[in-house]
Amino acid sequence: MSDTVTGTAAEESHHSLDAEQVGYKQSLGRRHVQMIAIGGAIGTGLFLGSASRLHSTGPALLLSYAFVGVIAYFLMRALGELVLHRATSGAFVSYMREFFGEKAAYITGWMYWLNWALTGIAELSAVGLYVQHWWPTMPTWATVLIALAVVLVVNLLSARAFGEFEFWAAVAKVGAIIIFLIVGIVVVGLRLDIGGHKAGVSNLWGNPGGFWPASGDFAWYGPILVMSGVVFAYAAIEMVGVAAGEMANPKVEVPKAVNAVIFRIAVFYCGSIFLLVSMLPTSDFKAGISPFVTIFGRMGLDWMGDLIQVVLIVAAMSSLNSGLNSTGRVLRSLGMAKQAPGFTLRMSGSGVPWAGIVFTSVVYVFGAVLNALTPDAFEIALEAAAIGVLFTWGTIFLCQLRLRQLTDRGVIPPSAFQAPGSPWTSYIGLAFLAMVVVGMAASGWKSSPYFWHKTDFVVVIIGIPVIFAILEIGWRVVRPKVVANTGDRLRAVWADDGPTYGPRVAANPDAIDGGQA
Repeated sequence: MSDTVTGTAAEESHHSLDAEQVGYKQSLGRRHVQMIAIGGAIGTGLFLGSASRLHSTGPALLLSYAFVGVIAYFLMRALGELVLHRATSGAFVSYMREFFGEKAAYITGWMYWLNWALTGIAELSAVGLYVQHWWPTMPTWATVLIALAVVLVVNLLSARAFGEFEFWAAVAKVGAIIIFLIVGIVVVGLRLDIGGHKAGVSNLWGNPGGFWPASGDFAWYGPILVMSGVVFAYAAIEMVGVAAGEMANPKVEVPKAVNAVIFRIAVFYCGSIFLLVSMLPTSDFKAGISPFVTIFGRMGLDWMGDLIQVVLIVAAMSSLNSGLNSTGRVLRSLGMAKQAPGFTLRMSGSGVPWAGIVFTSVVYVFGAVLNALTPDAFEIALEAAAIGVLFTWGTIFLCQLRLRQLTDRGVIPPSAFQAPGSPWTSYIGLAFLAMVVVGMAASGWKSSPYFWHKTDFVVVIIGIPVIFAILEIGWRVVRPKVVANTGDRLRAVWADDGPTYGPRVAANPDAIDGGQA
């Protein structure tokens, strides 16, 4: 194969992959990107979920957050390398299509959609509970519909409207954390009294059971097993990858956003956990009550506790906003490849894939209503959303490894923002994710004497095989359409020595045109 033919094939391959970008508006600016990156790293996992982990783990939870934070940084550097190789709103789906083929893209897309669909149901239910803090008689279904209507309107307006919402949501979340950090530093530094307990760094080892409790209700492996829950606290930092396709200047903004992640994790997560365990014994934090609300309540600042409740609602709404934004774009990427219903291709004049967004919102409504009627019906399903997070992170590491293999071979140009320490950082990330799955099964087994109440164990041992069995059946259904759409080119775009199929025919033009309806 001559250099000319190889070059032409490579150009045509990229043109085909970039077809899914048709119709999007590059309207997200620097401040939107920075705040989307911050907002993705701060959510209910910190504001609410940290309470139960502090209670069950002790001060050693600080190490859990720090270690997972390092993995999250590896993840973001891997994602940064991919984005600067090719920015696309199809994100992980598009990268899996490029490096591992159509079936891998199909599985990745629907796993990502499942993750956000189930997460959104949980967040809507959470908003209903948070609102009842002030209006106990407010029907949950009414709160669900109001919250969903707000984020649905925001997403249907434009990508910039989404960015504005996330910007101000991030401002609220970051503001609340900064206020707590300032108050906490003063209280801990001056060793002030909080509800009869003296604050101070000595609480880290003076906590009942010590820094790493291993007696009584605690187990030595607690801080290790809890890392599975910490992963989900960091979930959504990968949103920068989805937003990249609509950034005005991703080559400049993505590296800045990615490099800032490790600093934000260190300050916002590790800093907050450090101050929390320095201010009160971890046994004082209770599941279902934000540890920040507990702290301010003990200090007699109930109004600050109310402010945190507002931030909890904002965090949940931000998660819903991100879920609708990303699933709409991922569904359109799947639709372009004939792996999702054709209506998911439809876009508005402002560049919004409205059909996919509305489809996800309908699932949110039915799921939230059913969850309100039978609260236990979604318990296992919501835990299954966690598998989607792990799978998405795994695809990012795998795609970065394959990209680096190809650039090292000279098949495609190297990314302008390569991950340091590759391939080892991605190998470490994949090994960690495998450990988290094992940890979920182990902690789930120990959580209850009754089999069907061992939620995480059931999800791992039964849920994962069932999910992939359903996906396999779905692939067999859509495969004929995918074959027809691609001319039976189902394998990865790149082989070890160049484009897999040589000069490549672009996807069905009708599919692209139809996406503008």
